[in-house]
Amino acid sequence: MFAFHPLSTDTRSRLIAAGLDPDALATLIRSTIQEDLMGGVDITSTATIPAEQRSVATFGARDGGVVAGLPVVAAVIETVCGPEASEFEYLVDDASRVDADTDVARVTAPTRLMLTAERTALNLLCHLSGIATLTRRWADQLEGTSATVRDTRKTMPGLRALQKYAVRCGGGANHRMGLSDMALVKDNHIAAAGGVAEAFALVRELEASIPVEIEVDSLDGLRVAIEAGADEVLVDNFTPDQMRAAVALRDELNTAVRLEASGGLTLETARAVAETGVDLIAVGELTHSVRVLDLGLDLRAVV
Repeated sequence: MFAFHPLSTDTRSRLIAAGLDPDALATLIRSTIQEDLMGGVDITSTATIPAEQRSVATFGARDGGVVAGLPVVAAVIETVCGPEASEFEYLVDDASRVDADTDVARVTAPTRLMLTAERTALNLLCHLSGIATLTRRWADQLEGTSATVRDTRKTMPGLRALQKYAVRCGGGANHRMGLSDMALVKDNHIAAAGGVAEAFALVRELEASIPVEIEVDSLDGLRVAIEAGADEVLVDNFTPDQMRAAVALRDELNTAVRLEASGGLTLETARAVAETGVDLIAVGELTHSVRVLDLGLDLRAVV
């Protein structure tokens, strides 16, 4: 049985400060390493590297982008190598923009164990940095407007908290974390309840205090949602002209309801959408189909 190690106080503190649960992450790391080892050992590293050897290595960006997940990588290294047997040095902070050929962290640890941890560490770091990088592109497109890019629940099972953290690193905002912290009344809910107002009333009957967002596909639906008392309204598949009309209607009704645009949005159209006056832009691709940022681990010296 592979021996896993507890996280250091410093790494736990960094994860908590990032809004991440250290214990949940430790469980994820253990299961990922166990999946990699398949009940055996790292044959290649065990065969080629003396057990007592220690090395210095760096995690480096091979493409330019935004880094996210360095405390997660530190947690991987500590879980596999042990916090007392390893040293993790942050060379940049999460949310930093980096150029290609930039080292982002330095590790000193037992070589065998470091290489056993390598793939899990890089899988998480590259994926989260990819999310942060794409989110930053959207945020840059919206700069100077009142709109904010926001993620969705289209996340990979088990990785939601990490993916949504990466969105924050990229300058985006998080939508609800799950089904219980906010209500989103969509077309199927409306059909089942018999209408927008009916659906809203039923949600409020069950939960009186949580935010409620209602999805609409027309200006008439928007008016009904606002008059029902929605906190936010998702204007789905509206054209820019329809979005402007939706903003005008919201302002005419003198309400603070926030409007969120969704459906078929792209980086190329993001600015035009933001300039209609909507408050939020929902982008599922931030988490469901993002391209990783290319980072690697390179041994620099044997200690």
